[in-house]
Amino acid sequence: GDEPSSCMELIEFVSAMGHPIVAAGKGKNNPLNIDATPPDYEEEAKRRHMNVRMLVEFVDGSKTMVEMAAIANATGLVPDKPGMHGPSATLGELSKVLVPQKDGGVLSKVGVVDYSIGKGVAPGVFVVADMSHPRISERMEDLKMGKGPYFTFHRPYHLTSLEVPLTCARVVLYGKADMVPLAKPVAEVCAVAKKDLKPGDKLDAIGEYCYRAWIMTAPEARAARAIPCGLLQGGSVTAPIKK
Repeated sequence: GDEPSSCMELIEFVSAMGHPIVAAGKGKNNPLNIDATPPDYEEEAKRRHMNVRMLVEFVDGSKTMVEMAAIANATGLVPDKPGMHGPSATLGELSKVLVPQKDGGVLSKVGVVDYSIGKGVAPGVFVVADMSHPRISERMEDLKMGKGPYFTFHRPYHLTSLEVPLTCARVVLYGKADMVPLAKPVAEVCAVAKKDLKPGDKLDAIGEYCYRAWIMTAPEARAARAIPCGLLQGGSVTAPIKK
């Protein structure tokens, strides 16, 4: 019911038709504020009947990083760069922005996970597909799906817990999981500092004051000796870390 499994529906649909996936991802639901801390969001959390720490991890982008890594490690799609691009692209602009640089977009490669903060994408998920064959582009344009060679497939909602019974039914009745991780991960969820940290500082939890999640490809994470975000809580800083 959350974005990764919802996006997998589109990925499987587009892949089954045989079209290369250029980018897959989500619209970010909460306005991005990488410096978010709990005191700034206590009132909003109360209004929305949420845990404030959970809200902060939404706002500072941590949850998006985790979700896109989940998609990456189930499909082989990877972030184009550490932290992804996260453009301010509207739904109608996705197929012009999350495409290769040679075609006017921002991507250095195809087959990536990313997100958008532009209007009309959230609370949904999307896939941008390469449908450059002339007859396919002609048909897609005639079907009012935009203008090629890239086209956006959009699921305009994710219904969280309301969709969970469907996942349970598929597992029990058909033995089919919505997502299955690859044999080896292609992406890691690491972390960047939200403030200057000094030796001896104790690290708090995701959604608090010290750090936010940050996606990297697995080779990039190994090269940087980046620590998985999930292992940081309760740890101690051993060297100065700049924000």
